[in-house]
Amino acid sequence: MGITKTDIFNEQQNRLAILFKALAHPARIAIIQHIIKQNACICNDLVEELGLAQATISQHLRELKNIGIIKGNIEGTSICYCINEVVWQDIKGELNAFFVDVTTINKCC
Repeated sequence: MGITKTDIFNEQQNRLAILFKALAHPARIAIIQHIIKQNACICNDLVEELGLAQATISQHLRELKNIGIIKGNIEGTSICYCINEVVWQDIKGELNAFFVDVTTINKCC
């Protein structure tokens, strides 16, 4: 989507589109699930868990970090990632509101 086209949509629509785009890769979903399961995770664990190259994992982690869903702390030569609970709750609220907005389904189809 061109940068100028986002102007015709409201803030919530743009936020959801950015969120969905960031979550639209199965590797990112797997990363989030693994971090949640482990309650924290070092990047090397993800390489072993997912079977993807370190550079690929790093790229996906960067995308997840850009939307704020994960945060990382440097521990020696590694970075330990965890879920950003504040952003996680915000995302849950956004998605709940998005799916709850439809109260009646049109029976025409």
